[in-house]
Amino acid sequence: MTRTGSSKPADRGAADGRLGKARLFHKAARNLLDLLEPGDGADGIISSIALAAVAYADALTARFGGVLNQKDHSSVVKLLRAALRAQLPATQEARLARLLSRKDEAQYGAASMRRGDAEKLLADLEKFAGWAEEPLSAPRR
Repeated sequence: MTRTGSSKPADRGAADGRLGKARLFHKAARNLLDLLEPGDGADGIISSIALAAVAYADALTARFGGVLNQKDHSSVVKLLRAALRAQLPATQEARLARLLSRKDEAQYGAASMRRGDAEKLLADLEKFAGWAEEPLSAPRR
């Protein structure tokens, strides 16, 4: 069995709640990118992108695995794999890992990240979110 990190059971409303947060962080990232002026750092945008990715993954793990990640955002990829098994395409797994790989740098790093970094990551988030929304929007069985 693959170690998935710290998790907790998710109640019935957890998936919907996390999906709502994902959409808010996603919208915030888009809005912040629109407001970015030349020379501004993109750290806040990249942070919002990473938080949106985590929330989309949490919504999926809550809905299909009955669990939510706890504390360690880096373990959300393993937890998502455990929840979805073969239903998690390798491209989406890699995309999620890429989105999370810049989180700590954006939130805690000394150097500011650039607009181009944010644009690339937002494009990845758009693809991940589009994929995640489909099963999350399907009627529950």
